[in-house]
Amino acid sequence: MGNAIVEKTFVFAEKSLNVYFELRKNGHFRLADQFVGAATSIGANVEEAQAAHSKLDFISKMVISAKEARESRYWIRLLDRKELAQNLPDFPFLKTEIEEILKILNSIIKSSRENLKGGKPPGSNT
Repeated sequence: MGNAIVEKTFVFAEKSLNVYFELRKNGHFRLADQFVGAATSIGANVEEAQAAHSKLDFISKMVISAKEARESRYWIRLLDRKELAQNLPDFPFLKTEIEEILKILNSIIKSSRENLKGGKPPGSNT
């Protein structure tokens, strides 16, 4: 298996596209565009981080990805109405998966920053 966060964010983007197309079909163009921009940017930035030229560049890309994930969570919360996306087949997945993606991204950022600073090894209390 490949990199878990790369895979998760790609699947998230695919399912976000499904919601996007349904929103547009129902005339919710502006909401659809705002949502899909943030939702697909998560994985795009994670993908860019894989080719980072330094640890700082990697962290920067992952921080941007986490910001896009938080924005996506905002749009998901807003779209969670029966007249918008609540009843769409992929919507429950997006609601739970965005929380998982945020946890993973925050963990990656935290551990990357600790490694950059030469932080304490795991389990060390000195």
